[in-house]
Amino acid sequence: MSLRYISAAEAASHIKHGDTLGLSGFTPAGTAKAVTAEVAHIAQAAHAQGKPFQVNILTGASTGESCDGVLSRAKALRYRAPYTTNADFRKAVNNGEIAYNDIHLSQMAQEIRYGFMGKIDFAIIEACEVTPEGKIYLTAAGGISPTLCRVADQIIIELNAFHSKNGMGLHDVYETLDPPYRREIPIYKPSDRIGKPYIQVDPNKILGVVETNWPDEAREFAASDPTAEKIGQNIADFLTADMRRGIIPSTFLPLQSGVGNVANAVLGALGRESSIPPFEMYTEVIQNSVIDLIKEGRVKFGSTCSLTVTNDCLTEIYQNMDFFADKLVLRPSEISNNPEMVRRLGVISMNTAIEMDLYGNVNSTHISGTKMMNGIGGSGDFTRGAYISIFSCPSEAKQGKISAIVPMVTHADHSEHSVNIVVTEQGIADLRGKDPKQRAQAIIENCAHPDYKNILWDYLKLTDGKSQTPHNLKAAFAMHNELAQSGDMRNVDWSVYR
Repeated sequence: MSLRYISAAEAASHIKHGDTLGLSGFTPAGTAKAVTAEVAHIAQAAHAQGKPFQVNILTGASTGESCDGVLSRAKALRYRAPYTTNADFRKAVNNGEIAYNDIHLSQMAQEIRYGFMGKIDFAIIEACEVTPEGKIYLTAAGGISPTLCRVADQIIIELNAFHSKNGMGLHDVYETLDPPYRREIPIYKPSDRIGKPYIQVDPNKILGVVETNWPDEAREFAASDPTAEKIGQNIADFLTADMRRGIIPSTFLPLQSGVGNVANAVLGALGRESSIPPFEMYTEVIQNSVIDLIKEGRVKFGSTCSLTVTNDCLTEIYQNMDFFADKLVLRPSEISNNPEMVRRLGVISMNTAIEMDLYGNVNSTHISGTKMMNGIGGSGDFTRGAYISIFSCPSEAKQGKISAIVPMVTHADHSEHSVNIVVTEQGIADLRGKDPKQRAQAIIENCAHPDYKNILWDYLKLTDGKSQTPHNLKAAFAMHNELAQSGDMRNVDWSVYR
């Protein structure tokens, strides 16, 4: 069967109001770009005529400007899951304009297969190669593409020439069986490969192939700063100490790391720590910092869902596949983020928080409990099964007006039962083996900013001090209320709660 080549506009013309689209990619890496941009144009034209036009979007994680950005501004989104980082999308969600469902990334593909998300009308998949026999070779991310291709009514391929065919061997495509037939995932070390380098589909399902040459819309992360560097060094010192006392094996364990400048600072500090042997990554995203550590020999292997790297870095990988071929593998997100794998391999998870409370509960998604920031992403997938789970953030924000350590988190994404270690630039609180009162003491003394230590101790004095988890429910959100009223948590007045 020969493939049909069509324009992005023609492909988009098949998409109707109310359709559900499943997109390849994971972060802006490997996601659809050309067709979604045309869908935005269709929506704008329909709205100008007074006609409704909105679609539902299901993805592996976040996308780029050519999807979440243009579709949000065109008011073309009715429903979206599971994760995003786009500012225009965030604004629309927090204005109540888009129905947004925040889901653990490891669960997204299976929830689609289970039928929780309804029918998928179109899968739009970015590829570096597609054959007449229906072999689709993905680009820079695995995401939920295998499941989308299997369940969607029709498939649109964006054949993106920016992505070299040298990358055709990077992927390890594997789908789990669904209950009651599911078996263990046969990965026993990060470098194991268990699937195929391509997605096999019925070529009759391919509506058309859209040829593009469109670089990934990867974000440049902010340069590291002294606070991030101190957090990174604190984590490196902690892991080194745990290895020296035998908690972590001398061969070390695979690491998972989130994205951003704090994550880069952590990896940089670990790379510089000579007492830590070369290690492996079993993670959801790999950034430039990991590629640098692979080149330096500090990271032996990287198993990931996405190459969330700059385009210069991605080009370097494609041009040097003889070097990188046995050091990288890209997996679907239900494998890269699978808690079964995290627990089996003994992955050490490192993720960031918006705020953390006195007992180790973590809010990683909502500002003041109501305004969505990005979503939970894969942090829960890794935290729940981690050998050691670590959460970090600066101790204060907005020139000291906000404390990241609060009496009670305004939104709980990760409970105290899953969080082992809390880290700020001030220090580390090791919560393992501690009861709630001991956790509160460790967090205040080691992680709270000096401006807030006495404020937090004074909060505890408002409790009976005897309960298993001491709280004063009237005062638990007083610091957040003060922030809303005066703009500075430091102005809180506990006397009104005595």
